[in-house]
Order: sequence, then structure tokens, then C-alpha cells
Amino acid sequence: MDLKRVAKDTAKTLISYLTYQALRTVLDQLKETDPPQAYWLNSFSSNTSIQDGEAYIEELLRARQELAFRIMTVREYLADEIAEFLPEMVRTGIQQSNMEHRRQHLERITQLTIPDHPAPPEHQTDEE
Repeated sequence: MDLKRVAKDTAKTLISYLTYQALRTVLDQLKETDPPQAYWLNSFSSNTSIQDGEAYIEELLRARQELAFRIMTVREYLADEIAEFLPEMVRTGIQQSNMEHRRQHLERITQLTIPDHPAPPEHQTDEE
């Protein structure tokens, strides 16, 4: 297992997710302060994939530099704010999730299912 590659891929995914969250924050702000700009950014984002946050920022820089800078500022703020407690939250979340999956799986495989067989003849009544 290449842990450095896993760490790099995880960081890239987290950066893209923070870019998405920053976009949502900026869109919410613009809806209140500058609806035409919010409309433009929403339209741009609908037509430009945000799956790769870095590619999205590059496209936005070409189209509207001020919005790209604003999103970069917000995602940096988000990263600064969550960096301290994110590792522990991830570890704890994965441990709890794994434990819950194991518990559910154990319950599923240990449940007894009683087949629907007719009662033996000595236990049948005249109505059956």
C-alpha cells in the first residue's frame, strides 16, 4: 500500500470538497448582496465541473477573477478552521462507522429464520 499516494489523493479530494463548500458559501452571500452575480456564478458552476477544485478555480480565474479570489479566500478560511479537529473527527467517524457496519452484519448473519413448514400431522386440527 502506497500511503503517500493515498494521503495525496485524500488531500486533493478534501481540497476539492472545500472548494465546493466555499462556492456554496459565496453563492449564499451573493444571493443576498448581488443576485445577478449569484446567478452568473451559479450558471458558471452548472456548466463547469467542480469535481476537481483546482481545475474549477483555474476556469473561474479566466472568467471572473474576483469571484475566484473570493472562493479561494473562503476555502482557505475553511481549511484553517477545520484543520485542528478534522483528523480526530475522521478517525473517530471511521471507527464508529466500522463498528456499526460490523454490528449490523453480525446481527444479519446470526438471525435465525424459521421456515414456513406445515405442522406435523399430529399437531394439525380439523380446521387445517
